[in-house]
Amino acid sequence: MGLAQIIASAAAQYLPAVIAVQAASALDLPHVALFAGFSIALVISALLGPFAGRLVDRIGGRPVLMLSNIFFALSLITLGFAQGLWTLVLAYVFMGLGLATGLFEVAFAALVRLFGREARTTITGLTLVAGFASFVGWTVSVYVEARYGWRGVCWFWALVHLCIGLPLHAMMPNPSRILASMADTKPKAAEPPKAITTNSEDIAINPQQRRKEIIVGVLLAYVFAANAFVGMGLMMHLPRLLQEMGVAVALAFTISSFVGPSQVVGRLIDYFYMQRWHPLISTRWAAACHPVAALLLMIFAGPIAFVFVLLHGIGNGILIIARGNLPLAIFGANGYGHRQGWLMMPAKFAQAAAPFLFGLALTEWGANILWLTLALGLSVLVALCLISTQPLKA
Repeated sequence: MGLAQIIASAAAQYLPAVIAVQAASALDLPHVALFAGFSIALVISALLGPFAGRLVDRIGGRPVLMLSNIFFALSLITLGFAQGLWTLVLAYVFMGLGLATGLFEVAFAALVRLFGREARTTITGLTLVAGFASFVGWTVSVYVEARYGWRGVCWFWALVHLCIGLPLHAMMPNPSRILASMADTKPKAAEPPKAITTNSEDIAINPQQRRKEIIVGVLLAYVFAANAFVGMGLMMHLPRLLQEMGVAVALAFTISSFVGPSQVVGRLIDYFYMQRWHPLISTRWAAACHPVAALLLMIFAGPIAFVFVLLHGIGNGILIIARGNLPLAIFGANGYGHRQGWLMMPAKFAQAAAPFLFGLALTEWGANILWLTLALGLSVLVALCLISTQPLKA
């Protein structure tokens, strides 16, 4: 699943940066057309997220993830044959369907469907492998584009989805088989299916508990959305921000390239050292990383740029894991996919708006935009501190 996530991200999130100039020129469209198209895809993905999550809850992750490969392939084939604005829009509509059924949120739900509350380690492992998506996506896409043009690289990734991604997802096991094997290895006394069902029903008719669930859900949705806005904004504009802090152009791009490896470092830290902690505790530590990094950069400017990128990347890497682990730890495995779709909807809207809004703020405020990222980072930390480590559901 980690390899399949690399393919999905490489062919969607990291492709526009490689082909935007050539494709826009060939289609006689503005340079930002492909980035705008990807924003449309993110909006579609946000709207369809709860539906995709509910599908995973009902039928398992394998058919939904396999469907995503078909949508991604249709999108890339259409993009490769695009002749103007409307075919470009159609391509990104298919892309939105692929994003809704094939990225982290659905993959997390698929793992929870397979392993229940024991999915934390596999969620971390999945994000650890997928952390190499930017390296693979940009490296492979640049190489293929140089040899076969921008249309060729679209068709290449469509072929990869059909010949590699689709078979990888088809190899996923049946949820009932995994649950049966887990049941065979557990003591009989540790199996409480009836208790779980009863507890869910009690919660459903308890207004006070229901209000608590809603409040925690709103706080989590805000955490994911605020972090997604800062993360996507910096992904698109980090080199320019560092230049505003006095870093030379070439060095700014070099330092910015360490965001991806830093996220992998964060995930390794979570995997090897934080597995014994409640995920809310590790997420609070991760949320503190960006405010500390922003404060250091504002005080010391350019000389501390690498430390800023390192701290931001480590924190963001763990916070991405938290998108899967926190809802599982707090709400439990029942209805995980559907709930995950709703929790991530504001985050996807934030990601869609971030490239434009963050760029506009950077143009108007310059390096003072760090005050905005600092405030958002602190608000995320406060929201996490307002959530109890006690699970709301068994």
